[in-house]
Amino acid sequence: MAQQTPRTELDARYGEPRATATEWGRAVTLLTEAELFWLTTVRPEGRPHVTPLLAVWSDGALYFSTGARERKARNLAQNPEVVLTTGTNALHGGCDLVVEGRAVRVTDDARLTALATAWEEKYGADWHFDVRDGAFAGERGNVAYVFEVAPRTAFGFGKAPYSQTRWEFG
Repeated sequence: MAQQTPRTELDARYGEPRATATEWGRAVTLLTEAELFWLTTVRPEGRPHVTPLLAVWSDGALYFSTGARERKARNLAQNPEVVLTTGTNALHGGCDLVVEGRAVRVTDDARLTALATAWEEKYGADWHFDVRDGAFAGERGNVAYVFEVAPRTAFGFGKAPYSQTRWEFG
């Protein structure tokens, strides 16, 4: 996927007078370096479901994995719209990020192999995956589907100074 340059907008209603918009390049750095994300999906009956997970940023999108029978995968089968969040739990400092988009399953073995390498480079040997039948395969026989989320809209919530940046994509 090609990296998109989003339209960037500072929403002055939610920030301090000296706030400026966060550059998308800074957000990409934070997404790349973040170790933990929170994924929000919607259950078939409409209730939200939130769970922590690992994700990697690659080629303009976030990627995460989940077992085929996990709640996340079952929710995505009914509704692929998701929100991924990451940031800090500090009140004064850092930047929280929210990425909205559609989760699309990745089944191409070459792409999955590159993503498996990215997972291991980021999270270490404990997160080694082989690729088999369009999915990640763990050493204990576990199978995980991989999903791509290209940002449609993203938000950055700066906390020193307080600010809210909105990024709109294509």
